[in-house]
Parts: sequence; structure tokens; C-alpha cells
Amino acid sequence: MRRNLMPYVWPTISGILLAIVLLYAFPGLMGSAPSEPQPTAPAQPTGQPQPVAQQESVRSPPDVVNAAPMSREQGPVSYADAVSRAAPAVVNVYSSRVVEQEQHPLMSDPFFRQFFGDNMPRRQRMLSSLGSGVIVSAEGYVLTNHHVISGADQIQVALRDGRETLAEVVGTDPESDLAVLKIDLDDLPVIAMADSGEAVVGDVAMAIGNPFGVGQTVTMGIISATGRSHLGLNAYEDFIQTDAAINPGNSGGALINPEGALVGINTAIFSRSGGSQGIGFAIPSNLARGILEELVTQGRVIRGWLGVEAQEMTQELAASFGLNSLGGVVIAGVVPDGPAAEAGLRPGDVLLKVDGRPILDPRVVMADIAAIEPGTELPVQVVRNGQRMDVTLEVGERPTPEMPQTER
Repeated sequence: MRRNLMPYVWPTISGILLAIVLLYAFPGLMGSAPSEPQPTAPAQPTGQPQPVAQQESVRSPPDVVNAAPMSREQGPVSYADAVSRAAPAVVNVYSSRVVEQEQHPLMSDPFFRQFFGDNMPRRQRMLSSLGSGVIVSAEGYVLTNHHVISGADQIQVALRDGRETLAEVVGTDPESDLAVLKIDLDDLPVIAMADSGEAVVGDVAMAIGNPFGVGQTVTMGIISATGRSHLGLNAYEDFIQTDAAINPGNSGGALINPEGALVGINTAIFSRSGGSQGIGFAIPSNLARGILEELVTQGRVIRGWLGVEAQEMTQELAASFGLNSLGGVVIAGVVPDGPAAEAGLRPGDVLLKVDGRPILDPRVVMADIAAIEPGTELPVQVVRNGQRMDVTLEVGERPTPEMPQTER
């Protein structure tokens, strides 16, 4: 026998409808659901910029703004907020220098020299280059690339708001291709600095700069790789790779995360055409932060140094030295009066261990030694004529040779 279920169903439906009405009318009855935390904009510094310090005075460390950790729970549809936070702190950097033009070949002819003698007129011309920079402190400190301002007689900085001013070079570090400038303006926009160690492959990244001089431009991509080295660009390499379009003029500009915080300083590209082909490199913000502080407080970057010229181990070299592995590096040269020379190391020695740790990657060891304070006693193990030797040397301070000007 078929039973009529409507008398039983109707009270249930009525109860559900009543509950829904009560929930919307009195949300407090059911308790409010926790809302998902939203990222907040980094606080902007409010202090007035300090006057430009004299070269002989001791500067205090720059007061940079640290960004909060980035949330990866969801991505926005637009990155306009991130760009609005970061873009005002990205500046155009114009550097110029005066060079003497080569004389006309006729001027080397004795016939013409009899009229001019050795005081022949020489023509001069102005060379200018274009790059970008990032304001990282309300005191007016600007991070850029060394190759952007190398050899410049005058450096001009132009802000997004239309202001322009001359910049003072606080210090440069050719081996990391970083430089610090200082400008003296009021109410400077400042970018927040992210922890680049938290950046992972796949994160959205945006490059801000002045490519080809067309004006401030934002391009977007992802972080393609971290910890890139062995590129032959700098002595110390730990690059963030990105496919965000980077072109000439972007050098020294900002690589930012989706919240507008600085992840890296754009510095180089791999390209067959001279333009972007999706392989760009940025110096991580953590490395840039440390170099910024040293250049401001010390005027130079202090690195540990052994005074050796190292050659990477190969199968043939390992066999000739009677080694069973490719660990270690061959000492191809020793700097006279350097730490290694004073400790008795010679060309042809094989450096196997530094401070008890086997050498697996020469560049990693080089970076580790650079982080050691000069004057520290450092034990190393070498192989000479098939015999292993333990030697202790005193770490010196690495000289800072000037890098040649290169196209980036």
C-alpha cells in the first residue's frame, strides 16, 4: 500500500527554511565563520631623510623596511596593488662620463705633427648610459648595479613623481655587481624588502624598470630557478632566474613578489638577440641587503680570502694526482705574500678540505671563505706529491679589483 509522505516531509522542510531565515537575520546565533587573513600593505616609514653625510664620516646602517611573509593560499586577479606599492620606489638612473675621442689617423703623420707638435687638440665627447635603481631607505639610499654607474662622472636619479636629483656614490661592489647611491630629497617612497630565501620556483614575479628608455615598465612572469651560479657573470653568484621580460635599461631595477616587496635586483639576461628571451637574472634581496649594509657602514664589502687561483678538478687531473674522486680543487697559482703563500701552499697542491669539510663545489667554498672574517685561523687539507697535509692559514681580506665594463 502506497503511503502519503507529505505530512512527514513538510515539517522538516519548514524547519530548514526557518533555520536559514534565522541564520541570515541573526548571524550571531550560528557563530561567525573565521575570515581568511588578507595580506596587508607594508608600513611606509615616516621619518624625514637625513642630510647627505660627508665621505669621511661613519654612517649608521640603513633603516630598511622588512616585508611580512607572503601568503600563497590564493592569487589575486590583478597585481595593481603590488605595483602601486613598489613602483614609486623604482627610479631611473642616468650616468654620464666624458671620454677623449681617438685622434684622426692623419694626426700621426709627421707632416701634420710639424704644425701641431705634441700639443695636438683632442676632442671630447659625452657618453651616457641608462639603468634603474630601487630606493630602499627613507634616508635616501638607492640600490643599483655596479655596471650601471661604473666610471660615471655624474649620476642623475629621476623618480616616478617627476623629481630629479644628482646622486652620490656611497660604494660599489664589482664582484657582486651591486652599488649604493644616496640622494637628498624629502618624502621618499621606500620599497619593502622580502626574505628572498622564501622565494620558490613557480612564485609570480614582476620586473619594474626603464627598458630601452621608454619609461617605467612592469613585466610579469614567475621565478624560474633559484641559486643559479656558474654563469660567468660575477665572482659571487647566487641568482634568482625569472622569465619576466628584462631588457637593457632594466638593470638595477626591482624584481617584486605579488605583494609588492623586493625579491631581487635585476642585473642580467641571457639573449642571442640583445632583448628578452625569457631568461633573466636578479641578485637576491638577502644578498643585496648585506652588501648594502657593508657599503654604507664600511664603504666596501669585506670578504675572506686565501690568495689562490683555483682550477676545477677533472677526471684527468684526478687520475694524475692519484685521487679516486673529483672532490677538491687544484691550486693553479698562489698570490705572492697572500695567506696561502705565507702558509706554504704551492701551485700544484690539491685543496681537499676547508675547515674539515670536503670541497664538492669550488664556487660554494669560495662563497663560504668570503663569509669568514679576515684574521680567522682556518685549517685546510691539501695533497702534495701524493701525501696529505694539514695546514692552518690566516684568512686575509680579499682585494676588490675593478670589473671591466660589460654589456648586460
